This record gives sequence, structure tokens and C-alpha cells, in this order.
Amino acid sequence: MHRDAQSLVSVIIPIYNVEKFLDQCLASVLNQTYRNLEVLCINDGSTDSSPEIIRRFAAADPRVRLIDKENGGYGMACNRGLAEARGEWISIIEPDDWIDPGMYGDMLAFAASFDETIDIVKCPWTDIVDWDDPKKQDEVRCTLDGLYPTSTAPAPLSAMPRLIEMHPSIWSAIYRRGFLEEKGIKFIEYPGSGWADNPFLVEAFCQADTIVYLDKPYYNYRCDLRGSTWNHKTEDLIARPFDRWMTMTKIMRRIGVADRGVWEAHYMRGFNYVRGAITDDGADNPVVRKKTRELFDMMDDDLVLSMVSLNKGRKKFYFEVKGEACPKLKLTGERMRYLMSEGMHVLHLYGVYGLALRVFRRIRRIGFSEVDVAQKRYR
Repeated sequence: MHRDAQSLVSVIIPIYNVEKFLDQCLASVLNQTYRNLEVLCINDGSTDSSPEIIRRFAAADPRVRLIDKENGGYGMACNRGLAEARGEWISIIEPDDWIDPGMYGDMLAFAASFDETIDIVKCPWTDIVDWDDPKKQDEVRCTLDGLYPTSTAPAPLSAMPRLIEMHPSIWSAIYRRGFLEEKGIKFIEYPGSGWADNPFLVEAFCQADTIVYLDKPYYNYRCDLRGSTWNHKTEDLIARPFDRWMTMTKIMRRIGVADRGVWEAHYMRGFNYVRGAITDDGADNPVVRKKTRELFDMMDDDLVLSMVSLNKGRKKFYFEVKGEACPKLKLTGERMRYLMSEGMHVLHLYGVYGLALRVFRRIRRIGFSEVDVAQKRYR
């Protein structure tokens, strides 16, 4: 609605020991061209200088509120922010990232351009890679960038299902607080970071009736450093992506998601999590093997077979893990059209080199076997 252009935005920042990045993050929020903000800094029991940094910003700008709490994890901190928020819109910012100056102004003006009440405004983002080395740090367009055109009308997730296939980038969006409260959408309070963004993603996007997509990146996301996720130290860390995907599946079933495209996008996320676990911890890791079987057991064979986004290698791997015979697979026209569309999208994002890497991988049919981690930025 047109009043959205003047609405109060509650910016929730869950903070735990991020003194190295917090100045940049808070400055980017307070330097927004849109000024009607409340900035809720949820100090989740930090033991470094993060609280002092927040106090310094709060002393200089009354829009900043420091909310101290005992350490309880990302989900609990975000829920505290939701409980404290007074704004009509909710934004969640991670404290080691930063945003461009026009983010809130542009997103709110976009929401205001529609007659309908908008539940979620979603944008792509920019991946910041190799951020630990100023000489190597680079900005890379995320895979969502350019995948969908800017919305001309609000729509449910079924019109843009791949919004839940990509990174669970809940921070490159704003959410109407009334919508979140009406649906009872909160974070699951896992210990630590806990990947709590995954369940929140499907809770919000699968229940929203009016999503609008603005195809312009404003959010700058520091990616995991290459190799930083290899060889997890505990079984819980190895199992986490699998467990979160299975929780998301249960949520989608509870909500009653019926759209085939939405389920395909969710399945693709599951396959990608399996591939990531194999890359990080090895195909022979007993936890990876056990959890892969559990994840695949929650999938529908017919839907997996029909997915044009899955190559033959992945489908054969799926049936092999389940101990079932794989039906004969044929290259269809629909699959060819999908590959051409994906190739054009990769070319648009990353140029000829990125496309060549993707084509080489297809030809070699690597599937779930060894993955060249250097290619991750092109996926």
C-alpha cells in the first residue's frame, strides 16, 4: 500500500562476538537514505568489545537500541528482536555483513507501488568472497540475481519457487510484521548459529500470499571462506544441513504445501546439501551416509524422476542410496531447454569462464563424486 513508503522499519541485528565487522555493519544501516528506522541490536552475551561498539553508536543515534541478553543462539536473539519490534516492516541483518545506502528506501517504495498489501519484498544479494585478504576480496553476483524479473504484481511462492532453492538468504528481504504475527512465524531456537534461517525461510515464504521480487542487490554477504567448512569436528555439525532440510520438509507438510514447483525447489536444496556434505566431510563418512539415506527417504521417487533440474548422475545416486533399481533415464526436450536456460543464466552472471566450468562439469558427469571447491562460486 502507498503508506509503506513512510513505514517504520525494525532492523534486527543478532550480535555475538563480531567486533571486527560491527562498525561497518551498523554504519551501513544508519547511513541509509531512508531514515525511519529502529535498530535493535540484540547482544547475545558477547564477550568481546561488541557491546561497547553498540553503546557508542547508540549514544550518537537515538534510533539504536542495545538489548542485552544471555547467550542463547541466533534464533533466540532474532525472536527477542521480533518481540521488541514496533515497526510495520522487519529486516534481519547479520552483523558481519553490510547493506547499500538505498536498500530500505527502494524496497519500501517498491512495496508502496502496489495496491495490494505486500507480505515480503525480496531481492538478490552480492557474495563477498575471500574477504580475509583485501588483495583477493571480490564481489560476486549471487545465483538469484537475474533469475526472475522484477515483479509487476504480487504473487505467492509458486510463481517464483526457486526463491527457496538458493541460499536461505532471509536477510535480503523485508517482512511485514503483521504477516509474521498473523501466521505465528518465529525462529526455532537452536543453540549457536544453528542454521535457524532454514526453517524461518520456508515458514515465511510458503505462507506468504503476496511476495514481490525486486531484481537489484543491496545486501553484501560475507561467504564462508573456501575450505572453512571441511572436516567438521562433531557429528552434530555434519548432520546439521540434513536435519534442517528434514525439519523444513515437516514444516512444509504441516503448512500443506501442494505446489509441485515449490517441492522441486526444496528437493534441489536437499540434493545440494548432500553434495555439500560429501564435499566437506567425505562420501564415506558414516554420518553423511546415514543422513543422506534419511533425507532421501523423505523424498517422493516420482517427483525426483520428473525433475528436469536433476541430472542422470544425481537421480542414479538417489536410487542407489535407497537400494532401489533406477528406472531408465532419457534426455528429454524439457531437460535440454532447462540446460540451455541455465547456461544462459550462468553466462549472464559469470561470463564465458563460469559457463565453461559448468559445461565441463556436466560433460564429466561428476554428480555427487569429487567436487572442485574452486567452482563453488559459479554454482
